[in-house]
Amino acid sequence: MTAALVAAQLGLSVVICEATEQVGGTTSTSAGTLWLPGNRHGLQAGHGDSTAAGSQYLDALIGPDDHLGRRNAFLESAGPAIEFLETQCGLAFVSSGQHPDYLDLPGAAVYGRAISPKEFDGRLLRADFDRVRPPLKDFLVLGGMMANKADVLALLGRYRSWPAFRRTVQLVLRYLRDRISYARGTRLVMGNALVGRMLFRLRHSGVEIRFGTRLLSIEKSGNRVSGIVVERNGVTSSISARLGVVLATGGIGHNEKLRRDLPTGAVESLAPPSVRGDALAAAQDVGAIIERQARDFLWQPVSRVPDGNGGWRLFPHLYLDRAKPGLIAVNSAGQRFVNEGASYHHFAECMMGSGKTLDENLPAYLVCDHQFIQKYGIGVVPPGCRNLSPFKRSGYLVSAGSISELAQKIGVSPFGLSATLQQYNADALDGKDSAFGKGETSVSRFNGDASKHPNPCLGPVQAPPFYAVQVFPADAASCTGLRTDKDARVLDDTETSIDGLYACGNDMASVLKGAYPGPGATLGPAIVFAYRAALHAQRKTLTSSQKEARVYEEQ
Repeated sequence: MTAALVAAQLGLSVVICEATEQVGGTTSTSAGTLWLPGNRHGLQAGHGDSTAAGSQYLDALIGPDDHLGRRNAFLESAGPAIEFLETQCGLAFVSSGQHPDYLDLPGAAVYGRAISPKEFDGRLLRADFDRVRPPLKDFLVLGGMMANKADVLALLGRYRSWPAFRRTVQLVLRYLRDRISYARGTRLVMGNALVGRMLFRLRHSGVEIRFGTRLLSIEKSGNRVSGIVVERNGVTSSISARLGVVLATGGIGHNEKLRRDLPTGAVESLAPPSVRGDALAAAQDVGAIIERQARDFLWQPVSRVPDGNGGWRLFPHLYLDRAKPGLIAVNSAGQRFVNEGASYHHFAECMMGSGKTLDENLPAYLVCDHQFIQKYGIGVVPPGCRNLSPFKRSGYLVSAGSISELAQKIGVSPFGLSATLQQYNADALDGKDSAFGKGETSVSRFNGDASKHPNPCLGPVQAPPFYAVQVFPADAASCTGLRTDKDARVLDDTETSIDGLYACGNDMASVLKGAYPGPGATLGPAIVFAYRAALHAQRKTLTSSQKEARVYEEQ
């Protein structure tokens, strides 16, 4: 969508082929955050970040830039990309303010490095509103109302302050009005706001969008990509491309062959079922190569929520429970193995051991007591829930009157779990996690409970009954993808660009080498390289025009 918006604004003729009947993919279910060191919104808000600091952080995290110069291209183009999208394409962002990088390394930032999409009124889309893929069911309030982190805080504290109560009333009244005419709330925030605004601007830019149109293959004319073959409703057709084809089909997703070839594929995937690795397979057929990364995927811990029909849906444990005081994560030995307040990726990475093979931490269990659930909830169990019976009956929530009984029910070592909790509770009273430093890292403090002193992430687990929820790792995005250069041009095995073929998003091998530096580290590079791809394609028209002018002058 970014590539199409930029290209259209530059005067190019653009067609988007969307495999499903909705736009958004994983982005629509995400926070919609963009990780962009030194962005202007952070600077204007008074946060002293810079691209140099971002480069220092990446040096500490993954080493120097590669020989293709892709990281420098990302850092240098981040500012111009956002400025173009806002001033020329009608998108709108704000600084995310405090939103720490995920690792405390030299050059890391706590404020200003991430930006978020501004709230968008979905009613402006009219009939296209239903084209925006909705958020995950379990992240909607009252069955259909979106809520960002500030909204959640207001909703939970609605009786504690007048501003929180007022905000709650405003949110609910707007939602109730929406439900008269819409299947869900039209106040779009986070990833839905980004996707919704992009769709709105694409319509106003005259970009043709062909829904339900899946990529089958890429066509070449000589050494140049000349178009694609697509399928819609069982009918196959070709679309010619004068300047190029931009691949952005969501990465590996549920492509069984690619997942088999990558042994670090997690047991679950949060990608929409429609993400099937179409672009990667088609590009390989025309000479492109797959670039493996240190880690093939970015992960999130998820619990399986029974659907009542023998199946389940996945609930990502992002920030609502793991970092809060009074919860631990244990493995089959009943032992902690991670700072529970780590980022979702790094938490799941520890579940998978070295990241090379699965290990004894699968599955893991989040363990807490009754006081914790009443205050914070756990997984899909909301805070203050008075009737836990449905969650118990479904098997989602395991409860017991003692730690030993809970251990036996979930199949972990009773001795190990008792010893672990004894040490953890002692640390909680002391305010310092002697094992993993929970509450000492920036990201864990950010997601903890600021009202809890001296450590916002530590509290005892001691008030029966006790509870456990089983969690697994799931991949949210792929890092391994098509090798590209700094202009997102797809490369062959000699690192020669395939003329007219570009890739961005999860189809492009991660410029961050499989690392996860901070919030929005997938969407930030995705948008920047889409911008660079469109600019490169437009430069080809200038080059062509200049050649034609020289021929005319010579004649």
